[in-house]
This record gives sequence, C-alpha cells and structure tokens, in this order.
Amino acid sequence: MGKRRTLKELAESLDLSVATVSRALGGYEDIALKTRERVAAKAREIGYVPNSAGRMLVSGRSGFIGLTVPASGPATFDSFIGQFVLGLGEGLAAEGCDLFVSIVSEGQSELDILRKLVDSGRADAFVLTRIAESDERVSFLAERRVPFVAHGRMIDSDFSYAWLDTDGAAAFQDAFERVYALGHRRFALVSIAEPMNARREREAGLERAIKAANDPDISLQVVRRSRNNLDAVRDDVAALLKRPDRPTAVFGLFDDLALVVMQEATRLGIAIPSELTVIGFDNLTAADLASPGLSTFDQDVRGSAQTIASMVQLVMSQPQEEPPTHLTIPTFVARGSHGPAPEL
Repeated sequence: MGKRRTLKELAESLDLSVATVSRALGGYEDIALKTRERVAAKAREIGYVPNSAGRMLVSGRSGFIGLTVPASGPATFDSFIGQFVLGLGEGLAAEGCDLFVSIVSEGQSELDILRKLVDSGRADAFVLTRIAESDERVSFLAERRVPFVAHGRMIDSDFSYAWLDTDGAAAFQDAFERVYALGHRRFALVSIAEPMNARREREAGLERAIKAANDPDISLQVVRRSRNNLDAVRDDVAALLKRPDRPTAVFGLFDDLALVVMQEATRLGIAIPSELTVIGFDNLTAADLASPGLSTFDQDVRGSAQTIASMVQLVMSQPQEEPPTHLTIPTFVARGSHGPAPEL
C-alpha cells in the first residue's frame, strides 16, 4: 500500500497555498471554477483522499446523512428496510455523501437517539421513514431547523417539510376494484397496530372503494397486530382463515403480511388463487420468489430511496427554498396469487 498523500503535498504539486487547495476541494465558490477543477484533477492523479476530520473542520459538515432504524423483533426480518437502506446508500454515494445508520434497540426511544445525533453533529441531515400520523421526529427536526427528508407524510402540520410518499390510498382502491370485478365479496385486510400514516391512507382507500361499490353483499374483516409480533400475526391469520365465513380475498398492508397469509393458507390446505386471492403492497424480492408469485403494488422502494438522497442534497443546499415534495403512483404487478372468486 502506498504512502497516504497529504494536503500539503497536493498544494506543493500545484504551487498553491494549503488554504486555497482546501477551499477548492470543499467546493467554495470564492475559488475560481477552473482552479477547483485543476485541484480535483491533481488530487485524483496523485491519489489524494481528504481526511474526513479535517474536511469537517473546514466545511463544518461531517459528510454523513443519518437514518435511525428501530430493531425488529427476534422473529421478524424487515425486507422493506433492507431495500430502502440499499437505495439510500447508493443515492447518497452518488451525491458524495455517506449513510450513517443508527440502530434503535428495544426499549430505546427513537426520538432520544435522534436528539443525541443532532446534538453531537454526527450527521449533516437526516432521512425519516415510516412516518406516524403525528410524528414527533418530524416536528423535532423542523423545530431545530435540521435538514431532513421524510419518506411519508403526517396527516397534517402547520409547517412545511420535504417528503416523498406513495399514493397507497389509490393502490388499495385499485386492488379492491380488481378483485371485486372478479366476483369476490368477502374481503379481509391484514394490517398493523402502529399509527403509521401509510396504514391510515391505505385503509381509507379500501374503505372508500367499498363504500363506492354500494353492495350489501360485501363484508370486510380487519386484523391488526404490531408489525414486530409475527407469531401473533400468524395466529390471527390462521384464525381468520379457519372461520366458516372466511374471506375469499385478503389484502396485506405490505408484502410481508401478505406472504404470511399465503404461508398460513398453504399450511391449512387452502389453494391460492383458486380458493383464496392474496394481494400485497411493496413488490419486495420475496414477492416474486413466492409460489405462486404474490400479486402486489410496486412502490419502487429502492428507487424512491435514491430519489430521497437527491432531495436531501437539495434541502441542504437550498435551505431557504420551499421544501420539495413528491407523490409517486404505485403500479400493479400481476402474478399468480389473485384470480376469480371461488364458488361457495
């Protein structure tokens, strides 16, 4: 391994002062663009890599974007977060930043962890995911004027903030209309107990679609459990599928829940899709690997996270501008888990 090049060596090779080279590498506009480009080219040529601590002293920035992730329960695997972190990391790398992930252990407060990260200055900005109907994390960062982008929205707020969200209400209305047209009248929704706004939006979309159908033969059974209590979810789904008036079509609030429904149906000898239709939301990798494949809505988790990375850079570079917002439209991915209603 070669000797690490220093800032002084880089400056001497260019016949410039250390201060000028440092500011050129930091992108300061008081240094001519031509000089900045020359410094960057020479740095690549000699293999100079800026020291992160020194760069922070000069720019006042750490180069890290923070993300807090609550630890899942021992029986769960969070596929969504896996894809989201991958996309966010890719997007930030393309922007010249690094992702800083802080795991929130069981019993810890996510807000407390976030507050410590803000006070320590370990991250220049933050990304928040799984936004609650009224989210104290969003309010805290807004009050502290810390740059952030939320993956999701609160029900309402008296301040503006940057967010990217998916139209879950439209997706669940679409899902209902599709299976209703296939003759289904007995429905179920496997949802979560946590007050996430995504849950509220998707449930509201389903309820509006049912109301619009104005069909007295329609029934809807709703199961809600904590997303981290997979054993309880399995028990509830098994009980639902054993009922004499069991549904012929089940919607999972997201793919992991829909896949639990498929697993329990298989265990109970209920054929998919001839006896039971199942539809999810997220289009995770596991949805395509299931047998049969899970019909679901694709919200492009990885691509959305990459877009959020670009939005983070925007809110950091233009703090006085109106925060950017973006609503994406999910697309239906038809696989083998949905079909006509069975004859009862």
